[in-house]
Amino acid sequence: MTTHRTGGGDPAHTLRLLWRRTEDGPRRGPRQGRSLDDIVRAAIGLADGEGLDAVTMRALATAVGVAPMTLYTYVPGKAELLDLMLDALYADMPRPDRSGEPWRTRVAALAHDNRELFAAHPWAAEVATGRPPLGPGLMAKYEYELRAFDDTGLDDVTRDAALTFVLDFVRAAARSATEARAARQASAWTDEQWWTANGPLLAEILDERRYPTAVRVGAAAGAAHNTAYHPDHAYNFGLARALDALTALIPTPTPPPTSP
Repeated sequence: MTTHRTGGGDPAHTLRLLWRRTEDGPRRGPRQGRSLDDIVRAAIGLADGEGLDAVTMRALATAVGVAPMTLYTYVPGKAELLDLMLDALYADMPRPDRSGEPWRTRVAALAHDNRELFAAHPWAAEVATGRPPLGPGLMAKYEYELRAFDDTGLDDVTRDAALTFVLDFVRAAARSATEARAARQASAWTDEQWWTANGPLLAEILDERRYPTAVRVGAAAGAAHNTAYHPDHAYNFGLARALDALTALIPTPTPPPTSP
């Protein structure tokens, strides 16, 4: 599988595209008949339907109905396009006012919003973002999500690390969910059908005397979830533990002294 990363294009050119600061004046190449936003939305549609590897400049040109060379008058290549695609997704994320809610509720909500993003656009969870696209969408997302930790007493460095910790968990959970869904689609069997078909053989192979804990715990978990891996349970369990871990960093308010 191809590894996709943000920040792979020319930084100055990419930033101008992200912030729509392209130069005015004569432009070389065929006359443009579509907007840059049209191009980005079409690329997102291709990725949603067929994955990022399907987003080639030729395929995108066909999708928007322009000649391949015309596409290069909008964006230099796929590296810059990928940054634009992610930033557009970030710009569209919901940002309701949660200022009156407890911090755990706010952080759980931002985790849910990111999980929904990855569910709608699974390819986004596969993109390495070590050099994030510093466009208006990402900056609005970062500003909003940092405020989920308001009134927690965390210093700025720890606040950034706490947000990264939560987002990394959500990304990992989203990727595991996508992999589980892909396995079901590839086999054309549901998890229940797979275990029903293979259960008798597994019962013969897995010796309870040799693997007593694994057999007992695996059987209990399988019976509880009707599958070996349940993405929703894994996500809900993991998010609760992540919030518990962050609680250890957040000072507990000191109650006011009681009157004598």
